[in-house]
Amino acid sequence: MFEYNKKLQYPVKIAKPNPRLASIIISQYGGPDGELGASLRYLSQRYSMPFDELKGLLTDIGISFC
Repeated sequence: MFEYNKKLQYPVKIAKPNPRLASIIISQYGGPDGELGASLRYLSQRYSMPFDELKGLLTDIGISFC
């Protein structure tokens, strides 16, 4: 049986929110130079790679960012 509990691994208590720092952190994940953008670039370059060994390498790198 599968049970899903949406809980944090460690409790988080934010004493004073910092929107400027939050914006910087979020841009690293979802911005044009963030992790998701890099992952999608590796995966899209995979389709134009002529060598099978390197296709696998680009796939592995792209998936590891996700």
